[in-house]
Amino acid sequence: MLAARDLLSAEHFLDSGYASAELIVGAQKNFGVTLVTPVLMNSSPQARAGAGFDRTAFTIDWDKRQAIRPHGDTSTWWSPATLRGTKAIVIKFDKETCRPCPVRDQCTSSKTGGRTLSLQPRKLREVLDHARLQQGDEQWPAKYATRAGIEGTIHQAVAVTGIRRARYLGLQKTHLEHVFSAVALNLIRLDAWWNGHPLDRTHVARLGLSLTA
Repeated sequence: MLAARDLLSAEHFLDSGYASAELIVGAQKNFGVTLVTPVLMNSSPQARAGAGFDRTAFTIDWDKRQAIRPHGDTSTWWSPATLRGTKAIVIKFDKETCRPCPVRDQCTSSKTGGRTLSLQPRKLREVLDHARLQQGDEQWPAKYATRAGIEGTIHQAVAVTGIRRARYLGLQKTHLEHVFSAVALNLIRLDAWWNGHPLDRTHVARLGLSLTA
């Protein structure tokens, strides 16, 4: 809808409930929009414990369809698969190679088999890795703080106009209600700006009570 009205932004800030590698890739490919959003960090047992060899410890050679572990051994199995309804790549290391490894317990909990990795397809994997790398940068939180203004606007719209619940039946009446709500919020914000009143939660709640009265 924004593209049809030539209103697309170069960046779009989302909360973590919307983030996925597929969405990030799709927004960039289809609309040229960069999504700024927290992505889920690596959830493997090694990453959660902050010890051992998580996926980032392995070098992925996409062209040769191999993974290389920190000690230099290469994987022996690379196969596309579907895991929980999504496309993935399953990589396995030979159990005879893993069994005598002196740091085996830091790599896998399997007692008999070798290490197994599950990856998303290449494009999605690279995008997710890049997003995680950016998210770890100390400047990223300051940039993402812009999202706080969006959350504040949503909170104000809910507290003052009750915009989550339509008062009328039909799309045309609901749309008109949203337009009036937006105009009211703009007037409230202009009044607050001109009179030097910050729009904190207490102020928003006070405005809601005064409008109700």
